[in-house]
Amino acid sequence: MIDRYSREEIKKIWDLESKFSYYLKVELAVCEAYNKLGQIPNKNLDEIKKKASFSVKRIDEIEREVRHDVIAFLTNVNESVGEENAKYIHMGLTSSDVIDTAFALQIIDSSKIILNDLDELITVLKEMAFRYKDTVCIGRSHGVHAEVTTFGFKLLNWLDEVERAKKTFEFALDEVAVGQISGPVGTYSNVSPEVEKLACEILHLPPAKISTQIISRDRHAKFMSALSSIASIIEQFATEIRHLQKTEVREVEEGFGKNQKGSSAMPHKKNPVLCENLCGLARVVRSNMITAFENINLWHERDISHSSAERIIFPDSLILVDFMLNRFTNVMKNLVVHEDNMLKNTQLYGGVIYSQKVLLKLVEKGYTREEAYRIVQKHALNALNGGDFKQGLLGDENITSKLTPNEFNSCFDVNDYLKNINTVFERFKY
Repeated sequence: MIDRYSREEIKKIWDLESKFSYYLKVELAVCEAYNKLGQIPNKNLDEIKKKASFSVKRIDEIEREVRHDVIAFLTNVNESVGEENAKYIHMGLTSSDVIDTAFALQIIDSSKIILNDLDELITVLKEMAFRYKDTVCIGRSHGVHAEVTTFGFKLLNWLDEVERAKKTFEFALDEVAVGQISGPVGTYSNVSPEVEKLACEILHLPPAKISTQIISRDRHAKFMSALSSIASIIEQFATEIRHLQKTEVREVEEGFGKNQKGSSAMPHKKNPVLCENLCGLARVVRSNMITAFENINLWHERDISHSSAERIIFPDSLILVDFMLNRFTNVMKNLVVHEDNMLKNTQLYGGVIYSQKVLLKLVEKGYTREEAYRIVQKHALNALNGGDFKQGLLGDENITSKLTPNEFNSCFDVNDYLKNINTVFERFKY
């Protein structure tokens, strides 16, 4: 399935083999920068690029002794390039120069997948919004019937939210996608700013304007916030589908496979399990955002209290958001829309949802707003208690003496409520 495939792609970016590959990519970019500045001979650079390699197994062996993953990585790489070339690797750098710059590259590559996911969801939502542009359904406020809208209009709002979430994500990605090659406390004490500039150009990263021993974690917190926003709007959409799938509502349903079963006990059950799953995962992503914001507060120029947490929250959140986007896109592609039930639900209680039009028409005919409200509300509440709104109004002389049959019937014209829908849809024709 598509959601599994993309999930595996992001997972691979964050496994140990890939992590050390990104480390090596940064180290080689620094060597190339030194070479451009005449500080590493061409012969040595060629040998380094040809021979530099690592083994996760060997790194683990060394780390058990030195208890430092970057030193273990460097020791292993130095073994592969030989003593003459090893002296050129990691010149003037500190571990975080490699870790944070590689971290940015991992985030960028993962984000390319997320952006593709967002584009696919945007395409699906836009197509569905226009397909159901004129499908009349009830709009709800406080969970209670309000006035008519269309299902396409509802989806158009979802489209707008996803497009804005994508822009927020792109902005946050730009903030976090920076590198640093600035030395132990960021002062370039043993490595020149020119090396940073050249190395970052090779890696297609802008250098951070300033760094200490690390890139400031407010950048990463913003990125996690953008991921949480994506997860939260998916949760919002999933919650709506869960409501609309209730037995007494039944306006939409998740697709249900031929051999799928909804309950071990009740054969009639068709549950919104995919959307419930998405709501649960959103909570996990948001909780990871809290950790990212707490990582901003580090001692002095740097400590490593953020490091252990980031090794969990970044791969987990990126994998989860990728999964959520793919799952929700598939939910929408397979969504069953019960248009007849949508229309039926707008007609409950004798069209009580048309109360505002009746109110406004009575005011137009000379009643004060308070008088009109009192008259209409009495019949609306009677209808909600088992009556019929429209028939109740027709039996009230206060109304029939003021409104002609045509004026009365115009209050129940659904098209009048939706006359400006096209204006909003025009804004999304691009």
